[in-house]
Amino acid sequence: MASKQKSDVKVLKGQEAENKVLEYVRRMNRPYGAVDVAANLKGAVPKAATQKILVALAEKGELVQKNYGKTTFFVANQAKIDTLSPEKISALEEECKRLDEENKAIALQIKAATTELTKIKNLPSDSELDEQLASLKDAVSVDSQIAKRTVLLQPLRSGAPPISAEEIAQIDADWLKWREEWIRRKKTFNSLWQLATDSLPPQDATILSEDLGIEYDTPEHAALEKSHLCADTKKNILKRKR
Repeated sequence: MASKQKSDVKVLKGQEAENKVLEYVRRMNRPYGAVDVAANLKGAVPKAATQKILVALAEKGELVQKNYGKTTFFVANQAKIDTLSPEKISALEEECKRLDEENKAIALQIKAATTELTKIKNLPSDSELDEQLASLKDAVSVDSQIAKRTVLLQPLRSGAPPISAEEIAQIDADWLKWREEWIRRKKTFNSLWQLATDSLPPQDATILSEDLGIEYDTPEHAALEKSHLCADTKKNILKRKR
């Protein structure tokens, strides 16, 4: 069987109990029965003692006792409750107005701060700013490269200056001149090289050409010799000889 838990509430007696009951009824300033007062004091004053104290306070004029049927109610005597003077009331009203104005000003500040906070929350975070800066740097780098290439291409936009008929004729004449000279020198080299290496084995002739740093025509040169460019040149050379 569970034992009863002992209450930690101190039970008041005598004048201390009377002061507690009177203070409570005045503070609440509404009708109460003895049972309600004892319950609201949470056992600090027993119910039987509370009833006697309430009756005694009513006899002293501290409380007003009223009967409603079989129930007796007690309420603080309003004539003995301290009231504020008109001057004090006026001062409190002014204080209330001042505090009300301060509250309104604070409310406006809170509204402005909330708006600013919303703006700040909508701003990009540090990591987002880093990403945007990196993208911007890449964009600037691309723009710089485009600008450099635009400068290089600018002369081509205006088109190459046209070549006159005289210049074309001079280019053809120079081409025929140096082409004919190259053919002559190649024949001279081949004749001299044939005489110099005629008595040498092919392997020794190859070693000698490497030692002398002789460079023969590459496959690209051979292809150029067979192209229409050199073929047309040969025809022009033959025409000139006739």
